[in-house]
Amino acid sequence: MQRQSWEQGVAAQALLDLGLDELAVLLADAAVTRQHPDGRLGDVSGEDGAVNGAACGEAVRHAAAVTGDPRYAAALDAQLDWLVVRAPRAADGTLFHLLGSRQVWADTVHMVVPLLALTGREELAAAQVAGHRRRLFDERSGLYAARWDCDEGRLVRPEHWATGNGWVVTGVARALRLGTRWPPGVRDELAGHARDVIDACLACRGADGLFPDVLDDPGAFREANVAQMLAYAVLTGAADGWLPESYAEVGRELVAAADRRVDARGLVTGVSGAPDFARPGTSAEAQAFHLLAHAALMSWGPEVSSEPDGGTAGTASAPTTAGTG
Repeated sequence: MQRQSWEQGVAAQALLDLGLDELAVLLADAAVTRQHPDGRLGDVSGEDGAVNGAACGEAVRHAAAVTGDPRYAAALDAQLDWLVVRAPRAADGTLFHLLGSRQVWADTVHMVVPLLALTGREELAAAQVAGHRRRLFDERSGLYAARWDCDEGRLVRPEHWATGNGWVVTGVARALRLGTRWPPGVRDELAGHARDVIDACLACRGADGLFPDVLDDPGAFREANVAQMLAYAVLTGAADGWLPESYAEVGRELVAAADRRVDARGLVTGVSGAPDFARPGTSAEAQAFHLLAHAALMSWGPEVSSEPDGGTAGTASAPTTAGTG
């Protein structure tokens, strides 16, 4: 499938989790080939995203390690220099999502926090979560708004967009797995916050196992990708010990619900659709999260499958049947 920088990165993360290392290196190579001179990986025709290319960093780091090619190490250094030093940010260091705009988006959490944790910058990773939480988190509902504008000093997209909440919890879950040097108490704080958001999201789940595209708006269309995102987060959290093991069963149910949306071509349908993510459709990121969710499910072994009889729903009988192209 056609991919933008963040979709390239999440697809590569899925390949890494599935153990498809050679394919992950190919995606990393493409991201480096498309690297902007300022360091942003996977830049496609002048993308205006300030942070999205960082999602490719994990695969580029892997490519550097397994190939020994200094091209990959240099590319990762440039991406990190952009992210840590030169990317546009608020006075407290919270990164802006787009070039030419002083907006903080929930999406950024997944784009940057795992890479910062993976590369030994756990304090910076936690600071990004904190900055996004201050601006976007609604204590009353336990959910994240989508966008805050620093110039206007207000939420410019206040709705609790399902995918935005998914980006937060998947980003934190992946960072907790990849980071090894969290300051005392920080890992537990991040895990507790992620659990709060996960629980608030799960409270919005319908009888079909899916969620409204705006979580607390029952009139919004039924969206399938957030089920996959939450499945990845809860299965990862339960495996890593910051969620009770009972959440693994929730993850199984979420994967099964999303699997029922997979069509005969392997496309996850009824997701927040590319290119504007404003209506139901398909997307490369949904394909990648299908694979990430199934990889997380497979790590639990046969006792936790995506259907009660041990099979999987629809046409997604194996994780690679809905590949990212």
